[in-house]
Amino acid sequence: AEEPLPSCQEAVPPPARLTRPRSRSACGAAEKASRCPAFLPPAMAQLCYNRGCGQRFDPEDNTDVSCTYHPGVPVFHDALKGWSCCKRRTTDFSDFLSIAGCTKGFHNSEKPPEPVKPEVKTTSERKELADLKPKFEEHIIQAPKPVETIQRPSPDEPMTYLPLKVSASLKQALDKLKLSSENEIKKEEDSDEIKIGTSCKNAGCTKTYEGPDSMEEECTYHSGVPIFHEGMKYWSCCKRKTSDFNTFLAQEGCTTGTHVWIKKDAGKKMVPCRHDWHQTGGEVTISIYAKNSVPELSRVEANSTRLNIHIVFEGDKEFNQNLSLWGVIDVKRSYVTMTATKIELIMRKAEPMSWAGLELPASKLQQKQEQDIVEQA
Repeated sequence: AEEPLPSCQEAVPPPARLTRPRSRSACGAAEKASRCPAFLPPAMAQLCYNRGCGQRFDPEDNTDVSCTYHPGVPVFHDALKGWSCCKRRTTDFSDFLSIAGCTKGFHNSEKPPEPVKPEVKTTSERKELADLKPKFEEHIIQAPKPVETIQRPSPDEPMTYLPLKVSASLKQALDKLKLSSENEIKKEEDSDEIKIGTSCKNAGCTKTYEGPDSMEEECTYHSGVPIFHEGMKYWSCCKRKTSDFNTFLAQEGCTTGTHVWIKKDAGKKMVPCRHDWHQTGGEVTISIYAKNSVPELSRVEANSTRLNIHIVFEGDKEFNQNLSLWGVIDVKRSYVTMTATKIELIMRKAEPMSWAGLELPASKLQQKQEQDIVEQA
C-alpha cells in the first residue's frame, strides 16, 4: 500500500524570519551579560579578591599557578604609582591599574574586611562614654626653668693670654723653614759685596752694576706701583697707559734718584687673612687660614667679651684682629690650636645659648658703654 502524500502545509517549511544584524553596542552588552554571574556556569561564579587579579574562577580548577597577582601594597610617591612588590612605576593611574601581577598563586575568594566607620554619637552619648572610661591620675610634668641670663661683664676686664696648642705638623713645617732661612742668611752674609752685573732694584730701572763708578750714576725709575685695570697697564706715578705688556715694561721711569743694588729687609707686613666661625651648643670656634704660623711670635688675648688676635705667619706676614664678642665666654676653658694650615680659637660659652653673630653690633656696644657710664656715675 502506498503511503499518503503530506499536505502542502506540512511539506512546505515556514519562511525564515529576516533579522537585522546587531549593532556593536548590542554585541558589547551581550558580551558583558555573558560575564555576569547569572549567565556564567555555577562553577565559575566565584570572584578572586587578590590585588591585580579580579577574575572569576572555578574552585575545582584552582591551582598554585592559576592567579597572577600583586602580594604587595600600592605605592604612591613623587607622582609615581606602582606596587611595593615589583619595580615598575608609572605616572598614569590607568597604566597603574593595568600593571600585570608579578606573583603566581591560588585564587582567593575571601573578600577583605571593609574599614569600620566610626559611629556618630550625640553629645549626651559622648558624655556617657566618657564617664564609662577608666579614670587615671594625671601627672603634670613641669618644664625646667630657663637659665637666667648672665649679666654682660665690662669690656675693660683684664686681658689674659689663651694657651697655644701646637700640632706636630706645624713643628715639622717650621723646622724645614728654619733650615732654609738659615741657608739664605748665610748666603746673604757671604755676599755683602756687590757683584758685577747686579741689576738695580728700583722699579723701571734697567741699569746694572759695573763697578764703583755705578754708585754715582743717576737712577731713573718709577716710584709708584704697577696697575692692571680693564686690560690697561700703567704705573701709578705717571699713568702712561698701554695694553701691551712689553711696552709697559719698557716705559722709562719718571723719578730720578740713586741706584739701589741691595734690597733692604722691609720687615713684617700687615696682610688680611681669610677667617670664618661656627658654633655648637657650648662652644664658638674661629678658624684663621694662615699657613706656617709662628707660635713664638703669635698671641691671642681675651677677656669675657673681647678678643685681640695677633698672628705672625709665613715668616714676614702679620694678621691683627680685635673683636667685641656677641656673647660671653669662659676664658679659663678657652684655648688656641695651631696647625700647618690654619689656627683655631676654641672659646667656651659662659651660657648655653645661640649667638646671633660673632661680633656685637656697634649700636649695642655703644648702648652698653653708655649704660656702664651711668652705673658708674
